[in-house]
Amino acid sequence: MRRRLATAALAALLLPACDPAPPPIDLSGPLADWPVYGGDERGGRWSPLTQINRDNVGHLEVAWQYHHGDVSDGSDGSTRTSFNATPIVVDDTLYFCTSFNRVIALDAASGEERWTFDPGQRTTRLHGPYPRVCRGVDHWRDPERRPGQACAARIFTGTLDSQLIALDAATGEPCADFGRGGRVQLREGIGEAPDWEYYPTSPPLTVLDVVVVGALVADNERVDAPAGVVRGFDARSGALRWAWDPVPPGWQGRPTTDEGEFTAGTPNVWAPLSADTERGLVFVPTGNASPDHFGGQRQGLDHYSSATVALDARTGTVAWHFPTVHHDLWDYDVPAQPTLLDFRHPDGRVVPALVQPTKMGLFFLLNRLNGRPLFPIEERPVPQGGVPGETLSPTQPFPTHLPPLHPTTLTPDDAFGFTPWDRGKCRERIAELRSEGIYTPPSVEGSVIWPGPAGGPNWGGISLDPERNLAYVNQMRLPLVVKLISREDYDALPEKTVTYPNDMYPMQGTPYAVVRGPLLSPLGAPCNPPPWGTLTALDLSAGKILWEVPLGSSRDQAPWPIWWLQGDVGAPNLGGSIVTAGGLLFIGATTEKTFRAFDVENGRVIWSTRLPYTANATPLTYRLDAQGRQFVVIASGGHGWSKPGDALIAFALPN
Repeated sequence: MRRRLATAALAALLLPACDPAPPPIDLSGPLADWPVYGGDERGGRWSPLTQINRDNVGHLEVAWQYHHGDVSDGSDGSTRTSFNATPIVVDDTLYFCTSFNRVIALDAASGEERWTFDPGQRTTRLHGPYPRVCRGVDHWRDPERRPGQACAARIFTGTLDSQLIALDAATGEPCADFGRGGRVQLREGIGEAPDWEYYPTSPPLTVLDVVVVGALVADNERVDAPAGVVRGFDARSGALRWAWDPVPPGWQGRPTTDEGEFTAGTPNVWAPLSADTERGLVFVPTGNASPDHFGGQRQGLDHYSSATVALDARTGTVAWHFPTVHHDLWDYDVPAQPTLLDFRHPDGRVVPALVQPTKMGLFFLLNRLNGRPLFPIEERPVPQGGVPGETLSPTQPFPTHLPPLHPTTLTPDDAFGFTPWDRGKCRERIAELRSEGIYTPPSVEGSVIWPGPAGGPNWGGISLDPERNLAYVNQMRLPLVVKLISREDYDALPEKTVTYPNDMYPMQGTPYAVVRGPLLSPLGAPCNPPPWGTLTALDLSAGKILWEVPLGSSRDQAPWPIWWLQGDVGAPNLGGSIVTAGGLLFIGATTEKTFRAFDVENGRVIWSTRLPYTANATPLTYRLDAQGRQFVVIASGGHGWSKPGDALIAFALPN
């Protein structure tokens, strides 16, 4: 039996100091579960729960803790793990997946284990900067089966060895009528590829009895990378209902892969999906056509790159698409789940809408029925002068209603350092690179990519107060340096690796390889001024920022007393937030081992607690029993920048 409940000593360590006499728990408020990765299929990460609120959040305590044990720091030759999962809660059961792709069901009130399923994951070694992750699972109830029948309710999960698996939600047993023994192989039709080059990390989404799933495709390896196809499978049988091969209409470019029908090098969909079931639409955020930093041989495959695409959930046909970047050379994949809302327009109209955050800190508000912008989009000139063989877009789209949430220029005068010496080194480094602002093209001398391709926002997306059209978004601010290397020079290198934190990629099939890495001072600080992480409240209707605060500090990264003296400079962050009707925003996400609650009205931290590992996941909250407590749960399991772990921790008010 695996470790489950927190000991009293560990609970005391995690708890903040609080009033010894907490007020009695209010049992009169609403109930709510968390049945889908983003809270609901619209991806709003919103809860109507009010039992935990501004007045009593300081009394939160550890209610239970579960350790799943699926951890690797990479010392055994496998890829290190990162516990990024956001569990779902249906009825009285909490479901989540581990980095080893085990699926685990717990009693949602006590944290007691109900069942586990081990798929026997074959992949243990990934490539490049990616840790082993599984961000979530999906739940579907079959309306044609009676409760208690086998697989009347199902859990769907994707694996790092490219399988889609259906499990009985009650027992964890594979559903024998789904695919072959409960499994569908996702590599059919994508061509030859090693395990590490293609696999799903985000949860599938079931819409109108169709399980929709995309996959990560490793960046910058080759022009003919595995196909970025998105597929819909029958939720009962696992039969392929449809496949969207993201090639332009009437495309006559290079042939399909040798091993299958789908086109190599197409934009992939690795980020979470959302849906409008009433209208039969599923919304997919796309990445680049391959590779990221040279597009001279894409042959028109940019058509659906770095875009929000609406697909018919029944057929997979494109209803509309909206590109956020033209001819993307910056790895500006659309990383965040499109978030649906009923937008109250300033003129009084209510429009079925969608808000799409991007890595650039640009937010696009679209009509979700047709993809048309709700407010004007301007095509503005951007830096030119790409490498030979490249054709740059002369303009890029900029929203006019919502302001940019990330700085768009980084000059030598902006350089930061902990000391005059390392600040001077950063100033010199920026001066010797191409740094002409957002959309500076990659170059052989080296270019500053700012905003960086990790964001701005990333897969954590936004949380949304649907009653007031207020969005909350966490961002990081960390520039990247991209340097192209001629094929001749790359081929002549005796050793085709570089020292961490940089990475070298071959971009086979193009005239260039690429080296890229963060722009850091000799003392390890980002060369851009803080804050290095932010949390922002955005009024979508008015198109203005309500408040913005630093998110996190350099604690657990910088040595003491530097982190203490610097204060809340913000920290790089991955993971998302949730918002509740109790006036609270909960978030971990940062490089420090801290979980926080913010006041949604002003961005003030009103509760925080230390965790055993960093919490690079999105939390969830639920209250299932009219006589019971509201729980807030977070996965604390580290990331590439911190020690890996395996803790799932539930907080609640004391009984």
